[in-house]
Amino acid sequence: MSHRRLLALSTILLLAAIPVLAAPNFSGTWKLNVKKSDFGEMQQMAPDSMTRTITHEDPKLKVHTKQSSQMGEFETDATYTTDGKECTNEMMGNPVKSTVKWDGDALVIDSKGTFGDNEVTIHQRWVLSADGKTMNVTQKFSSSMGEGEAKLLFEKQ
Repeated sequence: MSHRRLLALSTILLLAAIPVLAAPNFSGTWKLNVKKSDFGEMQQMAPDSMTRTITHEDPKLKVHTKQSSQMGEFETDATYTTDGKECTNEMMGNPVKSTVKWDGDALVIDSKGTFGDNEVTIHQRWVLSADGKTMNVTQKFSSSMGEGEAKLLFEKQ
């Protein structure tokens, strides 16, 4: 057997031995740890509590959020696909268009909506810890009222 052929065969066998890495699964009930989260410029509007119930069967992603704050309580439901196709959900009576895609092991959600005369864009990056017990969500947002960033830490229940 030639050197080239032996090298090619060895490479194929080596690659076949590497396990296929599955994308993280965010399914579960996640409670926001308010004390370990950083709301940045939005600290005065930080929620008192937030729970997200996520059903993740890639490429389908469903998120139910229940939140309470000084502004009251509200619940939202959103349905996405992780294939980068645009999805439309409703938030506070307004359509919000989003795309969701993988960036390595991180799930990236880019959303845009208009609330009154204010157009808002939100960039979220979800990262699951190696042990699957925490989910870090970085949110960057911008609107005519300004820009900001929040770092949210959710714990699996």
